[in-house]
Parts: sequence; C-alpha cells; structure tokens
Amino acid sequence: MPRIPHTSPQTLLLFSALLVDPSRWRYGYDLSRETGLASGTLYPILMRLSQQKLLDADWQPSDEPGRPPRHTYRLTADGAALARQRLAAAAADAPAPATRLAFGAR
Repeated sequence: MPRIPHTSPQTLLLFSALLVDPSRWRYGYDLSRETGLASGTLYPILMRLSQQKLLDADWQPSDEPGRPPRHTYRLTADGAALARQRLAAAAADAPAPATRLAFGAR
C-alpha cells in the first residue's frame, strides 16, 4: 500500500512548528533550529510543500547591508488544514502511553 503524502516524521515535525502561528512568516534557518531538521531534509520538504501550494514562500530583504535576501515561509489556509489533519491522524495512530497501576495506593 502506498504511503499517504505528507506523513513522514520530518514533515509532521515541520507542520507542528509551522502551526504554532500559521500566518507568521518563518525563515528556513529558524525552522531548522526549532525542528532539528538538517537543511538537506528541511529545504526539499519546504520546496515540495510550496510547489503544492501548501506553503507561501517569499523573499525578504536582509536588514544588514550586503547580505542577500532570505526565503521565508508560512502555511496557506489549505496547508494549515492539511497539517492539522495529518497531525491529528498521527496522534490517533500513536500507541497509547503506558499507564502505571497504583496497587494499594491510598
């Protein structure tokens, strides 16, 4: 059976970070630091989501003279809806945490 798109642990981690404030523009470097994803993992996901119109991508001029503009990203409305759906499905599929029985607890 083929894998459902946008369900890799790395994509779910990125969705989780972006959903903290879906309308906020985020730099790739900040997302990398927050998620712990290496650039070789993060940027292909960002590009794919952007191509699929799940992320808006824009160039932001640098505040520092001589530095190049930086790419920023934020979820589209469709992207935020999909992210919430994928994270909810992943949470529902996750094994329940082990419960500790308190025998004789008063």
